[in-house]
Amino acid sequence: MSEEILINITPRETRVATVENGMLQEVCIERTGRRGLVGNIYKGRVSRVLPGMQAAFVEVGLERAAFLHASDISASPMPGEEKPAESKKTEAITDLLRDGQEVLVQVVKDPLGSKGARLTTHISIPSRYLVLMPGIRTVGVSQRIENEQERQRLKEIAASFLSGKDDGFIVRTAAEGVTEDALRADMEFLCRLWESIRERIPSLPAGAVVHEDLPLGLRILRDLVASAVEKVRIDSRETHRRAVEFAENFIPDLVPRIEYYPGERPIFDLYSVEDEIQKALESRVQLKSGGYLVIDQTEAMTTIDVNTGSFVGHRNLEETIFKTNLEAAQSIARQLRLRNLGGIIIIDFIDMSEEDHKRQVLRALEKSLERDHAKCYISGVSALGLVEMTRKRTRESLAHVMCAPCSTCSGRGILKTPETVCYEIFREILRAVRQFDAKQLLVLAPQVVVDMLLEEESATVAELEAFIGKPIKFQVESLYAQEQFDVVPM
Repeated sequence: MSEEILINITPRETRVATVENGMLQEVCIERTGRRGLVGNIYKGRVSRVLPGMQAAFVEVGLERAAFLHASDISASPMPGEEKPAESKKTEAITDLLRDGQEVLVQVVKDPLGSKGARLTTHISIPSRYLVLMPGIRTVGVSQRIENEQERQRLKEIAASFLSGKDDGFIVRTAAEGVTEDALRADMEFLCRLWESIRERIPSLPAGAVVHEDLPLGLRILRDLVASAVEKVRIDSRETHRRAVEFAENFIPDLVPRIEYYPGERPIFDLYSVEDEIQKALESRVQLKSGGYLVIDQTEAMTTIDVNTGSFVGHRNLEETIFKTNLEAAQSIARQLRLRNLGGIIIIDFIDMSEEDHKRQVLRALEKSLERDHAKCYISGVSALGLVEMTRKRTRESLAHVMCAPCSTCSGRGILKTPETVCYEIFREILRAVRQFDAKQLLVLAPQVVVDMLLEEESATVAELEAFIGKPIKFQVESLYAQEQFDVVPM
């Protein structure tokens, strides 16, 4: 499978597209005014401890206080403080934190919607091959490395780094097949970085950034670029220079694959990336067979409905449904990555009667999700025939980054019909007549509502005028939304 990474740089925005076999699979967007916070380390101050939630709110200099749960709190003290004489594991938040206490925290989830950032005191600092875990003497190896001999080799090398240290390491997927010298260089870099962070902490005020993660363009090189990536194309000469310098220091094998793209044609037009982004903002996804998906993202969960559409098959109904579901499973896995949908996801495949078909569709979904960098869990098919799954969410979805709720419908996605608005106006007229001693009434409403009042509902208006004994006049307000109106006593 060929894979390319396209990096588009503009003064206020960085966009990264992952393209596999000529098809867009993933998009990351970082804007200067709203940079991602995941991985940033802060010196925070506890603003409020909530015993009933076993959590605390921590001020870290952001717009909203961040959230810290008891399960994410380490017993280790802040660097520079003395270690407690006796460290007892406790789950009571009041035994771990107090109001006004300063604490070193790291962001694990960006602010999502109305929720603040999610924090942890279990600090982790990633590099190309390793993740440093200060204060946790342990060794772990990425589960994506499946070869047992290689896992054992990497574990032994990482364990040799721990001599005389209180820190731990996790070996990342990119370390598979890497020499001991390269891993040791990574380890030394991480230890130097952590030492510089420790030295800065005492002099910083509460709410200050202690360590900021790399910008998106370099973070992609560190985290996502694997041996399968054929090219990394960057349309900014300055960013290309920085990427090459970063790769020379940490990923020498990648340097020949980093290209500067000087073409007049926008880099995202090479594989119709702009068109695919626009499609990813729509709720309906067309399948090649003629079937389609309907994706509905809400605050509570995301629902995906599979439909046969115009696909009629060739043999029988069960075979048609099976083929549609198989194609939908692959498309759903791609859409989850492309739209960066997370949390609870409910998939309503078309009902299948054969158990073997259900197993094959579920396996196709699992296999398609194997390339997803976010952790996914599929619970299987429920009694109602729904597939329930979760996908780890650490940043906003594509729609939340690029769009805002509609000001006309307030995010409902639907509007009251002109007929409904007319009946609301009639009720408001009766209410106004009882409250005010007016000679006549003026109704201000949008064009479509006034047209209905003067045409289809003209008889009702005449009956209402006779009932209240006052004339009703209408005036079109072109700036009013379809649901908006005013009844003015005169």
